[in-house]
Amino acid sequence: MLRQRMGAPLDVREKGSRGDLVTLADRASEALIVERLSDAFPASAILAEESGARSGSGNDRWIVDPLDGTTNYAHGYPLYCVSIAYERGSELVAGAIYAPELDELYLAQSGDGATCNGSRLRVSEVREVADALVCTGFHPARYERNAREFASLSGRAQGVRRDGSAALDLAFVAAGRFDAFWEFGLHAWDVAAGALLVREAGGAVSATDGGAFAVEARSILASNGRVHAEMIEGLSA
Repeated sequence: MLRQRMGAPLDVREKGSRGDLVTLADRASEALIVERLSDAFPASAILAEESGARSGSGNDRWIVDPLDGTTNYAHGYPLYCVSIAYERGSELVAGAIYAPELDELYLAQSGDGATCNGSRLRVSEVREVADALVCTGFHPARYERNAREFASLSGRAQGVRRDGSAALDLAFVAAGRFDAFWEFGLHAWDVAAGALLVREAGGAVSATDGGAFAVEARSILASNGRVHAEMIEGLSA
């Protein structure tokens, strides 16, 4: 559906602050996903980016980002995705990220590993940040929140990227394309599926200061594990 709508009138609007976009495609994608999940799992709670939270009668929850990378999508830049995670009793159980333009489906199940289009994923073998390709993100209206960290890692890493889709960036860490990713000001729907992917691919996930990761915590550092301590040091420099 997102591919079909690419290039069509999108009714692009800002929601709350400059650069925070929502389109008709976001809303249509979310409506489709929420309808399917509600039909299949009527007792489950759902947290979705555009419509918010709806309660359930059990202890499980679906966490949905119907279009992560909306600005990319609105400009025809192909790095965007759909992210869906399943949580039971506050534990991430399963996650799926699909990148339509790449036709890549990333899947993870707790304790069962992670795959992309059926092939097993493993994080990279890079051991030093100086040899690492790392990625970050920041809201254009709040660049200052990440400016010091961005400068610090730019002086340490082999390369730093900003692709505009946190969920897909996390999938790329799991796939070994990036060696680490960090960002501030995120939401549960941005990170839930991707965090599980990284863990199940053998990587490490924490808060940016090295504390325990939580889907509601608003910051994340994900890496291949080998550069994690050095990334924490670089982010605190």
